[in-house]
Amino acid sequence: MFKKDYRLLSGAANLPLAESIATHLDMSLSKVDFKRFSDGESYCEIRENVRGVDAFIIQSTCRPVNDNVMELLILCDALRRASVGSITAVIPYYGYARQDRKVHPRSPITSKLVADLLTAAGVNRVVSVDLHAGQIQGFFNIPFDHLYAMPVMLEYLRPKFGEDSMVVSPDAGGVERARAYSKRLGGGLAIIDKRRERANVSEVMNVIGDVRGKRCVIVDDLIDTAGTLCGAAQALMAAGASSVSAVSCHGVLSGPAIERIAASPLTEVIVTDTHPLTDAARACPKIKQLTVSKLLSEAIKAIVSGDSISRLFA
Repeated sequence: MFKKDYRLLSGAANLPLAESIATHLDMSLSKVDFKRFSDGESYCEIRENVRGVDAFIIQSTCRPVNDNVMELLILCDALRRASVGSITAVIPYYGYARQDRKVHPRSPITSKLVADLLTAAGVNRVVSVDLHAGQIQGFFNIPFDHLYAMPVMLEYLRPKFGEDSMVVSPDAGGVERARAYSKRLGGGLAIIDKRRERANVSEVMNVIGDVRGKRCVIVDDLIDTAGTLCGAAQALMAAGASSVSAVSCHGVLSGPAIERIAASPLTEVIVTDTHPLTDAARACPKIKQLTVSKLLSEAIKAIVSGDSISRLFA
């Protein structure tokens, strides 16, 4: 049987994840030299022949977001000019995903802009995990494989949460995600109704659903400054929950996030390695990181062999 020739390349954004994916695939990352000139310009040179091969670039567009986006684009351009067969951008964390619509007059839709830049740079396919909004797939006119970290999370959650648990959505927009977890864990479903009664007044969080005496797990796609998460945890405890944990694919954890989590009633916060953790986050005893490297490696295998990716979530 003919086996396609393909290469794995990685930017500097999340090298440990890329190396773990390569290990699962029993191969090595292709050698790429990255340089930064004194004025801040990025440069890269691919140190092996890639003519005609299928290239998979593993690069989360995490902080520093602009640097990592530019590095991905430059690497794509280098591959295209080296006569690569195809380019698949494996973007575990898709930066600018929250700018997926106009929320104010004369504001950009930067998520679409990034999609256009990737396509212009020569990307033929995109693979990403737990997009902030599923419609981002429609910003691309090329194949887009949207993966979910839920199988990784459920493997960790099932021994701890069952029928006596309550899966909680931190807002109305995340109900579909929370319902999917609730269905698979066999627990109940609750929603946090967050509203600001008037300007300069603190947000009020109301719990929709009976969480009294329940072990609650808040499900979200990403945690940034953790303000909403910690507020939701406090509201759940005030409503009588016995404990509150949280799961989120992308642990951005910027600004005061670590301090807020440490001071909150949260028992545990589970994230994945789509976004690298800071030293402070790794030192926080409440934060647990799982890996999606096997999930991404299986997706790459499926793309190379022409198999279905949806089987990973059956």
